[in-house]
Amino acid sequence: MLYKTLSAAVYGIDANIIEVEVDVSGIKTNEEHFHTVGLPDAAVRESRDRVRSALKNCGYDIPPTHITINLAPADIKKEGSGFDLPMALGILGAYGGLNKKEVPDCLFVGELSLDGGIRSVRGALPIAIEARGRKISRLVVPELNAREAAMVGGVSVYPVKSLLDVIHFVNTGNGILPLSVDSKHLLTESQHFSVDFKDVRGQQTAKRALEVACAGGHNILMIGPPGSGKTMLAKRMPTILPPFTFEEALETTKIHSVAGVLDAGAGLVGVRPFRSPHHTISDAGLIGGGAVPRPGEVSLAHNGVLFLDELPEFPRNVLEVMRQPLEDGTVCIARAAMSLTFPARFMLAAAMNPCPCGYFNDRSRECHCTPPIIQRYMSKISGPLLDRIDIHIDVPAVNYKEMRSGSEPENSATIRERVVQAREAQLTRFAASTTKQKLYCNAQMAPRHIRSFCELSPECERLLERAMTQQGLTARAHDRILKVARTIADLEAAPAISPKHIAEAIQYRTLDRTFWS
Repeated sequence: MLYKTLSAAVYGIDANIIEVEVDVSGIKTNEEHFHTVGLPDAAVRESRDRVRSALKNCGYDIPPTHITINLAPADIKKEGSGFDLPMALGILGAYGGLNKKEVPDCLFVGELSLDGGIRSVRGALPIAIEARGRKISRLVVPELNAREAAMVGGVSVYPVKSLLDVIHFVNTGNGILPLSVDSKHLLTESQHFSVDFKDVRGQQTAKRALEVACAGGHNILMIGPPGSGKTMLAKRMPTILPPFTFEEALETTKIHSVAGVLDAGAGLVGVRPFRSPHHTISDAGLIGGGAVPRPGEVSLAHNGVLFLDELPEFPRNVLEVMRQPLEDGTVCIARAAMSLTFPARFMLAAAMNPCPCGYFNDRSRECHCTPPIIQRYMSKISGPLLDRIDIHIDVPAVNYKEMRSGSEPENSATIRERVVQAREAQLTRFAASTTKQKLYCNAQMAPRHIRSFCELSPECERLLERAMTQQGLTARAHDRILKVARTIADLEAAPAISPKHIAEAIQYRTLDRTFWS
């Protein structure tokens, strides 16, 4: 007898509907023959043992007959343990253990434990989105995945704890109520932070640079001695970025769900991600990869911040693979069997010491590094990567008076208001333009956009020309200065770039002045 159920498999950050066909022959043998076809991976092939034990412990013995399970379409590789539940239902249905001959309006996904319990799986959110797109009205998922799946409207999500619950649900349609979630309210509730800029004493110049970076979506590099507060400042960047829209939150949650790092209790990534990988990370860990490619840190930081501490300590090949996502906002991973594209539109924040010992140009500590040693240390960061960082800022050590000052530093909420206003001005400007490319912030402007939106007065032209001539700035640095100057003008709600905006933007090219001229 043949029985069919529906399930889904995740590829990249999207899902495909998979039809699980179970055929049971009436020929009894001395032992059970259980075959799974349709390009299953090792986890899917091993499911036969989990399914057999789960059915037995739920009171259903499988007769020793031929069982063939086909996962269609057969030309797509299937991986993961989420097919356990539809396989078990298909076997029961094929043996006549279910009242309904088929359930075409319901999709099942879940991993079975040996006692019949149902464990969580990866990618419940993209599966729910695909189910809605294919007009499948009901989705049965493990209880731990129900909250994230319920973020998608238009499909009824049923959380289940055990195989017996699902069997009763299929037979009677009762026993389990669909989960309802107010996604917009949940997003608003989840937008809170445990850190704030008011905790940072001193570093007014660095705070200003971070505000400019967040207002324009610019990448930033902080250079300073150990203990000057670079990491502390970077961790507070998400607190001044514009709040998530629901579409951005959903897109980011899809990536975290596929990667298996989503908090099951939250169900939604409500704040912009902050990812800080260790400098021993591999290129596959940073960009993504594997036999079946998984998202890397650059994709997990999508719509948020990727922070690389001790930048020169990262292997050069790891840093170089970031050039494509920094330029394109996506990561393309090609394999012999498939090619997947992951979104990777993030702000890069990096920190480094000015020399191996960390005290070059420090007023309180003496540096023992020679110029060749410093140059060799700085050259670990390639010129093409450095060209993709708009702002370089010195972060000197904080003195005692600043640390013990009684004045209250500005909090993140106040800074965020200015950043949001600047972003809104940019969106209004880009919406009114005739360019076909959709832009979200000043950092995404191409040269043709710079010519349109960054017109300079004769005084600004003279100031920029003098800076480029005296400091030996490159053409790329010229474009970066204009982008940053446009953002500074937006923070002041100024319609045009003035000389003071150009002058401040020039000051954010520390490495061009100090090491690369």
